[in-house]
Amino acid sequence: MLLVPCPYCGPRPEVEFHCGGEAHIARPADPSALDDAAWAEYLFIRKSPKGVHAERWLHAHGCGRWFNALRNTISDAFIVSYEMGQPRPDLTRQGDK
Repeated sequence: MLLVPCPYCGPRPEVEFHCGGEAHIARPADPSALDDAAWAEYLFIRKSPKGVHAERWLHAHGCGRWFNALRNTISDAFIVSYEMGQPRPDLTRQGDK
């Protein structure tokens, strides 16, 4: 079973969580100024990299809080999790992958 590291509750089974997609997506400052193509891109186009990816997660059957996590999409391993509002950790400075 995959353990997801909730920054509030610690490692918990994956069945307690829901993935919320890519993390750190900035909402447009003036959405009404976007044309349909730009609005559709904001809503639907997401990165899907092979390797380390920042994602949002909800601990739905636990503390009920959202958090961000860096996960390797190749191995499915969680590298680090962190509270919403915190910047994405710089793995190159930490000597990680």
